[in-house]
Parts: sequence; structure tokens; C-alpha cells
Amino acid sequence: MNDTVSAPAFLDKLRAATTQSHTNLEALPVSLSIMNPAVTNAQYALYLGLMHDVVKDAEENIFPIAKSDIRNLDVHPKAQFIEADLATLGTAKQNANFLPLSSKNQNITPAFALGVMYVIEGSSLGGRVILNNINSALGHDAENGATYFAGYGGQTGSHWKAFLGALIQYEAVHNNENEIIAGANFAFDAISSHFTENAHV
Repeated sequence: MNDTVSAPAFLDKLRAATTQSHTNLEALPVSLSIMNPAVTNAQYALYLGLMHDVVKDAEENIFPIAKSDIRNLDVHPKAQFIEADLATLGTAKQNANFLPLSSKNQNITPAFALGVMYVIEGSSLGGRVILNNINSALGHDAENGATYFAGYGGQTGSHWKAFLGALIQYEAVHNNENEIIAGANFAFDAISSHFTENAHV
């Protein structure tokens, strides 16, 4: 009974505590460019390249830390989809070894890592909206050129709910909401810094 009451409160607190960082990221020129009906292939490729740095770093260096504590997390690798989309665009990935997340924080606990995962996995929901714009503006679709933004396809919503369920259960057992929130804000801010320092829209 107590878990049922506390779970929504935890998610509400997590969302509220990360709203500003999330808003700041979405307000950056490179973020706005991919939602613009006049987006170009060059702007799209730039965004994908920057996200590849983030996603690949998270998958290789941060997600394994979270999975060491929660072994039933169903999270599919997504960097490979970005690589396929870039290949379709005829763009070679630059700075392949750039680490915008793990290089900025060497003391990543499982709870902190889950906060980072919350940001990366949550972007799959927004990706479905971006997919529609990319398809309308540039003609790329879930099978060719926009596989990354297709997320988990029709299962994107259920995957997100399953992740949130695991996150809620983990926090209820370990009582570490502050670490999870810190990880989420760190991810939003690190991605914002990466976009700001390396995007030239």
C-alpha cells in the first residue's frame, strides 16, 4: 500500500526536479532545428551525430552500471540505429570516441546511472514526434534514415512504462530518489553542454 502511494509522488518529484534542465535542452538551436518543418539534411545529420556521442557513451559506460543492480531492464541498444541513419544520409561520424557523459563524472552509482537512463530512454517518446517531422520534411522513415527516432516502434509506450515501473520499484527499495534525480539532471545538462560546444547550426 505504501509503495502505491509513494511511486507517483516519486515520479512527480523526478519530473518537477528535471523540468528546467529538460526545457533548457529543448530550447537549444540544434534541438529546435529538428522540429522545424524547414529542417535540412545537414541539420538532421548534425543532431544525429551529437546524439550518437551521447547514446554510445551511455550504452557502453553508464547503462551497464544500472543493469548490474536491475538485471531485468529491457533496454535495446540504439547507437547502431543512429549509425545506420547517418550512413543513409551519407555522413561519416566525427569524434567517434567522444564521451560527453562518462568523462564528466567518474563516480556513477547504479541509482545515478538510472537517472541518466531515464533521460535517454525518455527521449524515445519525443523521438516519435520528431520522426513525423523528419518524415514530412525530408522523407526519411522508420525503415530508412529515421530508425533512431522510430524508437521501439509501436511498443515505445509499453517499453517506457516498463522502465518507469522498474525505476519506481528500485527507488522504493533503496530510497535513493536524490541520486536518481541528480543523474537525470546531470544527463540533461551534459547533453546541453555537448550540443552547445559542438553544434554549429
